[in-house]
Amino acid sequence: MQAPTRDRDTFGQGKPLWSRAIAKPAVEFGPITLPVLAGQIPTDLRGSLYRNGAGRLQRGGQTTHHWFDGDGGILAIHFTDAGATGLYRYVQTQGFQAEAAADEYLYAGYGQMAPGPFWKRWGTQPKNAANTSVLALPDKLLALWEAGNPHALDLDTLDTIGLDNLGYLQPGQPFSAHPKRDPKTGDIYNFGVVLGAKNSIQLYRLDASGQMRQQSQIPLPRTTLVHDFVIAGPYLIFLIPPVVLSVLPILLGTKGFSDAMEWKPQHGTQVIIVDRNTLTEVSRFATDPWYQWHFGNGYQADDDSIVIDYARYSNFDTNQWLQEFVTGFPKTQASSRLFRLQIDAIAGKVLSNEPLFGLDSEFPMTSPNDIGHHHKSLFFCYKANPKNEEYFDSIGCLDPDDGHTNLMTFTKGCYPIEPIYVPNSQGSGWILTVVFDGNHDQSTVQILQANNLEAGPVCVLELPEIIPFGFHGTWKSR
Repeated sequence: MQAPTRDRDTFGQGKPLWSRAIAKPAVEFGPITLPVLAGQIPTDLRGSLYRNGAGRLQRGGQTTHHWFDGDGGILAIHFTDAGATGLYRYVQTQGFQAEAAADEYLYAGYGQMAPGPFWKRWGTQPKNAANTSVLALPDKLLALWEAGNPHALDLDTLDTIGLDNLGYLQPGQPFSAHPKRDPKTGDIYNFGVVLGAKNSIQLYRLDASGQMRQQSQIPLPRTTLVHDFVIAGPYLIFLIPPVVLSVLPILLGTKGFSDAMEWKPQHGTQVIIVDRNTLTEVSRFATDPWYQWHFGNGYQADDDSIVIDYARYSNFDTNQWLQEFVTGFPKTQASSRLFRLQIDAIAGKVLSNEPLFGLDSEFPMTSPNDIGHHHKSLFFCYKANPKNEEYFDSIGCLDPDDGHTNLMTFTKGCYPIEPIYVPNSQGSGWILTVVFDGNHDQSTVQILQANNLEAGPVCVLELPEIIPFGFHGTWKSR
């Protein structure tokens, strides 16, 4: 069973099939019971999948300057004994509401500048797009963004409650989009990049309910971009890329953040190791230049060395690709490979830094039960045919210790997003992903066996509207 084919003129005729997922702003829907197109929902899959991403890239006949500028839209899939219920809502930020009323862009963002002459842009603050990730707490869902406070939403209805300072954040204080939860203690670690006369990383340690337990600051070597970090045994690890942000053009209103960043490989990548109990710096050192958006996981090996799996780019061309992505025709070549970095945290040196998988890959992740500990499975999106596809068409599982892979490529013209691992009672786990079918202009939720991706989905659920490619998600068990 397939959904009716929509008018192709509306969804980016002449553009690559994948681009049809972003050719039009997402439409809110639900709550609605989701039809099962194939298979059946596993009996032990009970809880909620939440996903965040840039749901709206167009407004008033204009397209955003960068993928990161799109307004945040949240997809929730609630799995109960009665079946699966889906709903999609835009985060009702102040900026979203003002621009919806005006039907035009009014604010600066990561890539775009505020409208009007440059002197009217002086000192303007970027819009909090609430579009990057989600953090599920016991009593609320947080929509996360890089450079400001999170927005709180209702866990069931996705109604926006409003900006949430969690009881300790100052207005505009950054609470980044990649928090890490310790599977043993439930503690949540996060950070925010503070730029100013003295650049620093603000560190946060929260309990499982989101209450602050500890804060600290460590200095940053330069004005730069830090998107993610990793827990590795007793440490928090930051890899600071050789990207330099020129603040003056932003303050003068002549450039947006994205265009004010420059690749400076002579700085190398700086490795910063932080004791996660005291939130104090252990060591830092420089190594070869590269760029990474995302980490898969990290842990402390038996010989006390630190092992980190991540998606590595050779330079910062990925940022230009992300800017061109919104046009449907990216020209810049930017690919990443899964790498394994091994370091001596105390001596402050790299022991090895080697590729793990030979194809263009991104969005690495592992089981939430393995965060900060040794992992035998790394899940990720990849391109099975990089010469023929500009977007990910496959999901893979890799054992980084022995190189064994378990791979699944979707039907041509179908594109998955970041795989979310859900533990189950058998210990094998499920992988949940949202797949856009460009052949039929349809989005589905697909459930796969984590230890047998090659067998294909055990269940496919039909979504009533197209879900644009998202960034990050999470699972909350019931």
